[in-house]
Amino acid sequence: MAASVAFSVSSPPFVPFSCKIRRPFLLVTPKFPKLVSVKASASSISIDDKSSVQTKTSNWQWKFKGNSIGIYYEEHEKEKCDSVKNILMIPTISDVSTVEEWRSVAKDIVQRDGEVNWRATIVDWPGLGYSDRPKMDYDTDVMEKFVVDFMNSPESPMSQSGNDDLVIIGGGHAATLAIRATQRGLLKPSAIAAVAPTWAGPLPIVFGRDSSMVSRYGMLRGTLRAPGVGWMMYNMLVSNEKSIESQYKSHVYADQNNVTEAIIQSRYELTTRKGSRYVPAAFLTGLLDPVTSREEFLQLFAAMEGKLPVMVVSGKDAPKRSKAEMEALRGAKGVSKFVEVEGALLPQEEYPSLVAQELYNFLQETFASPK
Repeated sequence: MAASVAFSVSSPPFVPFSCKIRRPFLLVTPKFPKLVSVKASASSISIDDKSSVQTKTSNWQWKFKGNSIGIYYEEHEKEKCDSVKNILMIPTISDVSTVEEWRSVAKDIVQRDGEVNWRATIVDWPGLGYSDRPKMDYDTDVMEKFVVDFMNSPESPMSQSGNDDLVIIGGGHAATLAIRATQRGLLKPSAIAAVAPTWAGPLPIVFGRDSSMVSRYGMLRGTLRAPGVGWMMYNMLVSNEKSIESQYKSHVYADQNNVTEAIIQSRYELTTRKGSRYVPAAFLTGLLDPVTSREEFLQLFAAMEGKLPVMVVSGKDAPKRSKAEMEALRGAKGVSKFVEVEGALLPQEEYPSLVAQELYNFLQETFASPK
């Protein structure tokens, strides 16, 4: 298979494969807002450029099946703020998934003065970002278990900071996984914001899920996970600057001028970390899909009706098939507010000020006292 032939994915950036697709397919009683559609281990502490915001970076040891996995997370909090509510921000799942996609949004929200003040925690997935990347059998249940443990374990950062009125904000698959865990009663957030939500890996949505294709996905997954040849394939198809730049410009960002050399280099370095191919191999072949159809996708959100407010943020210039899944949530049961902003599959990274404003509006509408 030629490295120049590409297959595009539902969550940024894309993972190339042996066919060519022009566009990617897809990628505790608060006041409920009305339905609205709008256009629109060792720790280090540093002070953000917004002088009122303090940033702390740490590692949490996730105990899973006898292993201790180092999980990277950041905490952003305003200095000298006595009463705060908590936000957990979870990055989009992709081979370049990173807390950096939420950092500017977190700082923007935290530094604001309002009736309700916020502390934001951003966490990297196991196997992605700056967390450890052990060779494991990653699937939806593993990722769901991680989020549940990060929120609920007695020794977890979220448990120590307090979970009263906690809001979950996730991008792509992360948002849908959070909805799924909440629907199953494993998480009990006070509100959820889904930014450019996705639900399916690229191969199953394009080529289907019949037994013959599932077998092929397994073969591909096994090859990517194998020693030697797995790294060769991963380096050829995914871990190179040209591939990452191409996909950021084609569907991850809306404006090619926003794709800087610094971003590409930073994301490329993430793909070179030891163990970096294991989660993308699972994502590409559908093992991280929270549901298997649009009907199930809508049912997850519908299950939130009357239980908690849910906001959906859609990217105005998201690829056609991705956009169709987001649009299916406009006015859908269980969706309290639907907002459209500039951007494609990573509006929170490309247009952080716009996304932060919409998220802050949602938080204020949901938690501020009635006038």
